Amino acid sequence: MRKKSFAVFGLGRFGGTIVREFYDMGIEVIAIDKDQTKVNEYSKYATYAVCVEVIDETTINELGIRNVDHAFVSFGDNMQSSILTSMILKEIGIPQVWAKAQNDYHSKVLEKIGVDRVIHPERDVARRICHHIVSEKMIDFIELSKEHSMVEIVATNKIEGRTLGELNVRANYGCTIVGIQRDGSFIVSPSAEEVIQRDDVLIVIGHNNDIARFEEKGV
Repeated sequence: MRKKSFAVFGLGRFGGTIVREFYDMGIEVIAIDKDQTKVNEYSKYATYAVCVEVIDETTINELGIRNVDHAFVSFGDNMQSSILTSMILKEIGIPQVWAKAQNDYHSKVLEKIGVDRVIHPERDVARRICHHIVSEKMIDFIELSKEHSMVEIVATNKIEGRTLGELNVRANYGCTIVGIQRDGSFIVSPSAEEVIQRDDVLIVIGHNNDIARFEEKGV
């Protein structure tokens, strides 16, 4: 299977972190920025790093961006560059374009031009922290949409020794356990016969209301 390729436009704190994470994962990534200093800083982490003064369709074609599977647009305070770059990437047919939004207005514009996912780094982190703090069981929270999330919930002695079939989470609560982390290993799509052990970390996906009900009453 062909490995996916990525491109990151904008090498500020957010974009630069993405490049470094991909590097650590052994994934190819093209890094683009208007600041030569930033390009030099991240060139050792990127498959290809380039300084581009003006980003337009011609430049993108020259860089070979048409061939990437996923592009991240993460310009700092330059909202205009963010919008124009995202628009071009969608127009040339990049399968997935994710863009960082500075504010609600920026977010609405990005959504209107068809960006596949709008990222609010500060807001997303704040939500994850809040969900973690108010819950004794939930250890991580990832927003998938406005109404759906994926969470990590620690199994308690309330369900210890019971099988997933006995819990029947989907029928009783409407959400789904898609994986279990246990003693450094990960069980993908666990079967109905899988027995829950204390301190298992359940990976649960579903509507926020359903997850909240399962966390409160089911686990």
